[in-house]
Amino acid sequence: MLPSNGSSSPWPKTSNPSMGYELDFSAITANLGLLLEGAGLTLMLTAIAATLGMALSIGGAAARRWGPVWAQTLVGAYVELIRNTPFIVQLFFIFFGLPSLGIKLTALAAAALAMTINLTAYGIEIMRAGLEAVPPGQREAGLSLGLSPLSVFVYVTLPQAVAVVYPALVSQIIITMLESAVVSQIAVIDLTHVADLIQSRTYRAFETYFIVTLIYLGMALLLRCLFNLAGQRYFAGQRG
Repeated sequence: MLPSNGSSSPWPKTSNPSMGYELDFSAITANLGLLLEGAGLTLMLTAIAATLGMALSIGGAAARRWGPVWAQTLVGAYVELIRNTPFIVQLFFIFFGLPSLGIKLTALAAAALAMTINLTAYGIEIMRAGLEAVPPGQREAGLSLGLSPLSVFVYVTLPQAVAVVYPALVSQIIITMLESAVVSQIAVIDLTHVADLIQSRTYRAFETYFIVTLIYLGMALLLRCLFNLAGQRYFAGQRG
């Protein structure tokens, strides 16, 4: 049960006579805990998708660049399919479509899977560009030193490739977080779902979505800042 709209809010109430609408943030303040829980779930889904998606992206990009023809074709078809269909359709297919085949997932699992699948498709293309940007001589030098192809990829090629496309990877992760708002359509209690709930019970649509917009903005800026700090630490000297 959501708390009632009290009058002791620290948010100012303002009115515009010409519009006939009085701003009241007391309902938002009373439900701030719910909003933070929703934001936490959004960040958790993003972390899962980013971790799995980046790992799969590296493997997919390597397969598309150096794998056999069948692997290149399969990965290429996957990338084109995901990048050219709406994320919400992918989400609905996983949550509503797969049960017809006997594959039933919880709403949370379906959301995490859909976000991972979507992020992986874009990540493969980003990583492929990074791998292509590494001079071939780097790989040849590693092989000439007696390193195995896998060791050359892990310790020579991959760090340089990630350093080149790191800003693009960060941007794609943040885009995935923002797109995750649609998982509220399958009743995942993320930030947007909580906002819809508060708005429907308090009828303070402007105030609710104004604060939620600021929360999404804050999360995006925070993630970008954290990723940039991590990039400066782990990829210093890798470019070029």
